[in-house]
Amino acid sequence: MGATVAILVLYFIVVIAVGLLATRRTKNSAAFHGAQMGLFAIVCASSGEWLGGTATTGVAEYGFLYGMSGAWYTVANGIGVMFLALFFTKLYRSTGCITVPGIVGKFLGQKAKSVSAALLIIAMLAVGVSQMVAAGKLGQSLTGLSFTTCCLAFTVIFIAYTLLGGMQSVASTNTIHLFVMYGGMLFALFFALSLLGGAGSFQSDVGQLNASTGGDFLGMTAIGLPKVSSWIISGLLGACTAQAGIQPVLAAKDVPTAKRACILTALVTAPFGFITAALGIIARILSERGQLLDSAGQVVTDGKLALMALIDQLPSVAGGLTLAAILAAILSTISPIILSAGTMFVKDICRGRTSDAAQLKLSRLSTAAAGVICSLGAILLVDNGAILDLVYSAYALRGTIFVILLMGLFWKRSSEKAACYSMIFTAVVSVCWAGVRLVTGSYPIAGWLTETYASVIAAVASMLVLSLIYPNRGALKD
Repeated sequence: MGATVAILVLYFIVVIAVGLLATRRTKNSAAFHGAQMGLFAIVCASSGEWLGGTATTGVAEYGFLYGMSGAWYTVANGIGVMFLALFFTKLYRSTGCITVPGIVGKFLGQKAKSVSAALLIIAMLAVGVSQMVAAGKLGQSLTGLSFTTCCLAFTVIFIAYTLLGGMQSVASTNTIHLFVMYGGMLFALFFALSLLGGAGSFQSDVGQLNASTGGDFLGMTAIGLPKVSSWIISGLLGACTAQAGIQPVLAAKDVPTAKRACILTALVTAPFGFITAALGIIARILSERGQLLDSAGQVVTDGKLALMALIDQLPSVAGGLTLAAILAAILSTISPIILSAGTMFVKDICRGRTSDAAQLKLSRLSTAAAGVICSLGAILLVDNGAILDLVYSAYALRGTIFVILLMGLFWKRSSEKAACYSMIFTAVVSVCWAGVRLVTGSYPIAGWLTETYASVIAAVASMLVLSLIYPNRGALKD
């Protein structure tokens, strides 16, 4: 444990130092939000949106329960980012906007811009809360300190460098996070395979696991086609409205750089899930053998605990690197989230004409406020998993905002009022749909009709109906 903590402390020192050094390049509000970014910086800054805590511990849990099909989580995100690269990067860049709500405003009006900004800020903060819960729990398990203490400590660290350096700090620190994520997880995979006797025995071990459980742990559909399709749809739609992932793209120095950065981000994101899903499979093999033990010597059968139990069985250096990789995944997501929330607040909600110095100050204050909200939300909701899951489900709303934007782009009858009402209605449907499942254990209509499907259907239907009730008068004259 001493070596593990030492590795994490060293990692934090390096991250803070790099983040603070990047502040020297933040001279104005444009630099704070992102401007003239190069290819590598965009890829590193954007990847944090797609390779968060779920891509590590979450996908490992799916691997433990279902096998390699859990990797669809990151594959679907990669597909979505590639979709953004091929079809919408040039259009988005042509607007000259730095935020997704700004793009919505260009095509649907200023009121739609404000509504989408409010909803996307809520969605960003909800995901930020979930990431802070994950960080706090990890810190608590490693140090023995209280969850609140760990949560506040992490908050001070990531707010400090994000607040001072903005996008420059996010890009610099996420460069480290990305290498640590991949390097730590590959180290973990190498040493975890040695617990089975080497890579050569992995396939035969999986065959025995399939025979004993009746599963298909190397199949890509074992998790269920409804789940896979839901992830793909969410990835396709969400990639085009995820402010934290898109903001660096909108800040690219030119369109070709933005497009290439999206393609590289997709190629970086998609494979990661196969590594973490494989770790989940190895943990399941050891569990079935009675060799995956917790600190009390009991066999671990809970997928949520599988990765941490597996890490405990690795050599201390490998375990420390793996924990650093998990922490890197969490921190690489939380910094872009608070920055993007602050950016949308300044650019899309507080639209008054102020000096650049005043804008920079407000940007830093709003970014800090977003970080504090995420931290306090995590502290308040850490023991209430149902509420946390319900809040996190609001993130599905981002994809439906893209559906509404698409209808505004391609259906002349679409109006600003219809778009505003549709976004609000869809937000209610998304949260209520997930809430019913939390209370009853199943979705309201059908087991396969997840909140992603329900939100998309609600967005399309409400936009169609409301555009007939509140049509675009200019289109009617045409």
